Amino acid sequence: MGWGLLGVVAFSFTVPFTRVAVAGLSPLFIGAGRAVVAALLAAVALTVTGQRLPTGAQWARLAVVAGGVVAGFPLLTSFALTTASAAHSAVVIALLPAATAVMAVVRGQERPPSLFWGTVVAGVVAALAFASSSGGGFGPPSWSDVLLFGAVATAAVGYAEGGLLARELGSWQTVSWALVLSSPVMITLAVVSAVQRPPAGTATQWAAFGYLAVVSMFLGFFAWYRGLAIGPMARVSQVQLVQPVLGIGWAALLLRERLTWPTVLGGVAVVLCAAVAVRVRLDRG
Repeated sequence: MGWGLLGVVAFSFTVPFTRVAVAGLSPLFIGAGRAVVAALLAAVALTVTGQRLPTGAQWARLAVVAGGVVAGFPLLTSFALTTASAAHSAVVIALLPAATAVMAVVRGQERPPSLFWGTVVAGVVAALAFASSSGGGFGPPSWSDVLLFGAVATAAVGYAEGGLLARELGSWQTVSWALVLSSPVMITLAVVSAVQRPPAGTATQWAAFGYLAVVSMFLGFFAWYRGLAIGPMARVSQVQLVQPVLGIGWAALLLRERLTWPTVLGGVAVVLCAAVAVRVRLDRG
């Protein structure tokens, strides 16, 4: 639980710091560039420690992890946060614990009770209602919300598969190999972004980018996957419920974003639904 909490605290700064970075840097550069920096650190760590190469089947599973947490979540949230506030994004991303529990259920071929699925659906409905009503009226979710929902889905897949794979390869080794595997694609995207829009941010924006690259994309997974690997995964994943609460708090404290009642109530509703879903699955196991 301690390792899981350490990882969650590290991840809780991701949304507000991404919001800071996109004010001056291209979202494509942020999403791809942070993975390139992290991949360089990962390559050094793997080489220095002499880690064995993954097997063929493990490479395929690492591709799933890379698609979810190296490419999917960083890129989708970077583009979403060009228009969405950090607090708003944190509420939508609060679905992640429930989504991760769903992927763990699917991956483990479990058969949880109907209450599990009911609370997951309720959480999705609550998040959709919040996204649809946040513009002052009630309408379809914005494009940024669609990107955030996509980010939740991809991260859930990456978290669940990475947690299982960490038991075979090790916690930091799993994210390191995923970063190395995805590096050719991410380097290409970073170069294309830099050519199209040369990166020119302030010192604060570059500092935020540095945190995203070193901590959110690399060191945070050391702790998170370590906790999931020790497990049980269902119990450790409950710690993730505090991440949206912390994210909303950082948005108010660091970015001076005003917390509205819809944001607070929406966050509470989504977190409660996620908490019940995770608890039901845990009790079932």
